[in-house]
This record gives sequence, C-alpha cells and structure tokens, in this order.
Amino acid sequence: MTSQDTHLAPNTLAFIALCNEYCSAVENAREAGHDDFIAAMLRLLPRIYICASDMVADEFADAFIDEALTEDYYDAMRRAVEQTLGEDDTYLDVFEEDMKYSDTPIAASISEGVADLFQVMYNYLETVRDAPNDLIADATAVVREDFEHYWARKLCDVLRALNALRYS
Repeated sequence: MTSQDTHLAPNTLAFIALCNEYCSAVENAREAGHDDFIAAMLRLLPRIYICASDMVADEFADAFIDEALTEDYYDAMRRAVEQTLGEDDTYLDVFEEDMKYSDTPIAASISEGVADLFQVMYNYLETVRDAPNDLIADATAVVREDFEHYWARKLCDVLRALNALRYS
C-alpha cells in the first residue's frame, strides 16, 4: 500500500484544521486583546480536546514529531499571551502533584500552558505539512499518544483557568 492509498480520517483533517486555528489565535494574541483572546481559547480548547480524544491511536513504528518550534519563538508566544492577560495570567493549580505535600498554594501560568500546547500543535503542523498521508497518520498517532500522557491534562488546566476568568 502506498501513501496515496492511505486516506486520512475526517477527524485527522479536523484536528489539523483546529491546530492551525489554535496556532493562529496564539500568534495573534496581542491583536485580539484580553477578552477576545480568552473567548477564542474557550471556543478552541474544548473542540481540540474532543477531536484529539476521538482520534484512533493506530500502531506506528519509529514515528516521531520533529521539534520545529525554536525556544525564541516559544518564548515570544508565551510573552505575548502573558502581556495580553496581564495580572490574570497566574492561577492556583490545585491539581499539581506537589500540592499534596504543600501548605502553600502552587501558582501556574496560563501563558505557559498556552505556549506548551502551542509547541505541541506547531510541531505537529510542521511535521504533517506537505507530508504523504502515511506519515501524517504516523504523526497523528504520536500526537494522540502524547495527548493521553501529557497535553490533555495541560489543556484541561488552561481551560479551567480561562473559564474562571470568563465566568467568575
């Protein structure tokens, strides 16, 4: 079977589109402003979560996602979100593992969480851009596995903090 014979699942195409929309929203955080940025994230993050959780994690051999995002660009995106949110960037993370052993609340940063998710999606998009369908399927399986083990929780933490800003 050639890569031309491998068709992409509709959910994979939807995930690629959502990743692109998310990256664009983060890259344009300053222009959007505080309230519009929060609204955009609250529209996108639940859809990304649903789409990622619905993806079928196929078997893959030696698949990986290249690190395309530079540290400087990551920091620029984190700072842009931090400046857009201002004093609202920090929230208390009650689900932090170290919280069990601490009498002091542990602060977390929405901008860092948004940038961490940006890194996942940016790297994924760069990997699948102009790739044959079989490599896109492999990269999608990798990002789906990473979702289960890492970034699903990060997404939920950021979503919870943004929800509190919008509706509290």
